[in-house]
Amino acid sequence: MNTPRVTTPFGPATTAEETVEGVDLFGKQAVVTGASSGIGVETARALAKAGADVTLAVRDVAAGEKAAADIVASTGDARVRAAYLDLSVRDSIDAFVASWRGPLDILVANAGVMAVPERRTAEGWEMQFATNHLGHFALALGLHDALAAAGHARVVVVSSVGHINGDVIWDDPNFEENPYDEWKAYSQSKTANILFAVEAARRWAEDGIVVNALNPGRIWGTGLSRHMSTPPASFEPGSSDGVSVKDISQGAATSTLLAASPLVEGVTGRYFEDCEEAAPHAPGLRRGFASYAVDPGAAVRLWRLSLDMIADADRRKGA
Repeated sequence: MNTPRVTTPFGPATTAEETVEGVDLFGKQAVVTGASSGIGVETARALAKAGADVTLAVRDVAAGEKAAADIVASTGDARVRAAYLDLSVRDSIDAFVASWRGPLDILVANAGVMAVPERRTAEGWEMQFATNHLGHFALALGLHDALAAAGHARVVVVSSVGHINGDVIWDDPNFEENPYDEWKAYSQSKTANILFAVEAARRWAEDGIVVNALNPGRIWGTGLSRHMSTPPASFEPGSSDGVSVKDISQGAATSTLLAASPLVEGVTGRYFEDCEEAAPHAPGLRRGFASYAVDPGAAVRLWRLSLDMIADADRRKGA
């Protein structure tokens, strides 16, 4: 990253609504995955309040409809709906893509799972890599034409500071040869999120599509932490490892900044945290980006690996 680092007037304590204050998204179409709770629903709320038509892409449609109704009640915006999407199920992704009509201005790849017990999809893929990366990869590819039709679309990929714990396990991403480790699996999926943003930004630049990744910060109490019984000490305010401890609206702020703010117009292929572009990771701090997560060669390699995995699954399905 040789270009100047992007900064904004916002910071760790900024809320999602503050990043879109004065922004007019009327007529814009937005999709937010995993938007029935947590930072997803707060991202959707802020975009709706700014005038966007928002689709909450969720596994639990009843919960999504409840979230949509709450957003409408709190913002007065009636253009919010829930639609079924399970990122670990290929048929679900295909159905969502097939049902989409018209241009898509904003895609927020927010949904994710963390530190889950060993589980596999129907294809045999490790669940965290499949959901956090491959599912969003397939969704974004499927919606590419709709994004290109918008003219100046934005794709926002929610990663994590957890990516600094490990690169993609290139020779065994599905833990078929090595013992399963839930945190290694999570880390590689979050590294993959950033690498996807790097390569998609390059490939889709001529289509007017910008793609950026982000670390939302440390937020306790969302569905992402369902497999952790109690919050670690590092989730307490004042932690010394450099990660901002936030409430849910603050955790959504970097997503909404990248999705809608004119302050980042045209910015693409970057990794943000605390509403500004992150610096390189420094030892001892849990912030910044690992060099392997923004490596252009690795980004190309991941893109090819992802396409190969999907194509192989399709061949086996058709056999």
